Amino acid sequence: MSPGANGDFKSRVTVVGSGNWGSVAAKLIASNALKLPFFHDEVRMWVFEEVLPNGEKLTDVINKTNENVKYLPGIKLGRNVVADPDLENAVKEANMLVFVTPHQFMGGICKKLKGKVTGEVEAISLVKGMEVKKEGPRMISSLISKELGINSCVLMGANIANEIAVEKFSEATVGYRESREIADTWVQLFSTPYFMVTPVHDVEGVELCGTLKNVVAIAAGFVDGLEMGNNTKAAIMRIGLREMRALSKLLFPSVKDSTFFESCGVADVITTCLGGRNRRVAEAFAQSGGKRSFDELEAEMLQGQKLQGVSTAREVYEVLNHCGWLEMFPLFSTVHQICTGRLKPEAIVHYRDHKA
Repeated sequence: MSPGANGDFKSRVTVVGSGNWGSVAAKLIASNALKLPFFHDEVRMWVFEEVLPNGEKLTDVINKTNENVKYLPGIKLGRNVVADPDLENAVKEANMLVFVTPHQFMGGICKKLKGKVTGEVEAISLVKGMEVKKEGPRMISSLISKELGINSCVLMGANIANEIAVEKFSEATVGYRESREIADTWVQLFSTPYFMVTPVHDVEGVELCGTLKNVVAIAAGFVDGLEMGNNTKAAIMRIGLREMRALSKLLFPSVKDSTFFESCGVADVITTCLGGRNRRVAEAFAQSGGKRSFDELEAEMLQGQKLQGVSTAREVYEVLNHCGWLEMFPLFSTVHQICTGRLKPEAIVHYRDHKA
């Protein structure tokens, strides 16, 4: 049921995930849950329990200080955000679920929630990534829908979390499959004067933009680490955007060209290639001449946050290889081969620019 359909009905929201972006999402939602009459004030946030260096549990500290001291220090989440380490309990009464975890954890989360999510529940995925199956890639929104039997929209965009946390203006795109009414509800829940959200009738296009741009960001990081300059970086971003569009349309012919001009498309490519953790770690990888592994750099540089681009590059490579498309996507293919040490970082510009 969508909020407002029944005067007495109030939606309950749970955020599944509590990393950097999950905490910012909870902050955005919490501010609107207090203002909008058709949402319960309380916003639950599932936290993967961790013990901090001082011996305290992360959930206890979040609930005591109203701050995610590990993944979003210095930012108050809103007094109505309640951290819960028990996944089933966190989603128990919610009819609106916001998924925002590293994509590699989503399979396990959906397995745990299978059969526990009942009634008229709507989901939205802020997760960037895909599962690769023998029959082809499965997007995270499809995983949620299939495993839990609920509809899932997606929210993607040029969203570096720390900037939104301090309320710098930014945009995002909600991709929806059928109901515009549900999409509008999600837009209301996320929109603030500094966070402008637009609905687009193209789930796969929006979600693939959010997923594939992390591979382009890895390429941009290689360019920065090798000090190749702005012209080279612009070329890599353009080629990357073109490969994103070509692959999206091969996988899902319904994907719209116009989606790539939304925040989830060109804007997200730009911000992720200028800032963002994938670019930063790939830069360090290239500076080391590929001698330091991404796992080592991730552990050293990201304080527990996860890289998405390297695993997505592997998943994309598997799809391209399986379908016989490697030659059509030289940038995507090259990124994976650099990540695995088959090619040196310098190879990022040493390929023929095939027309995809």
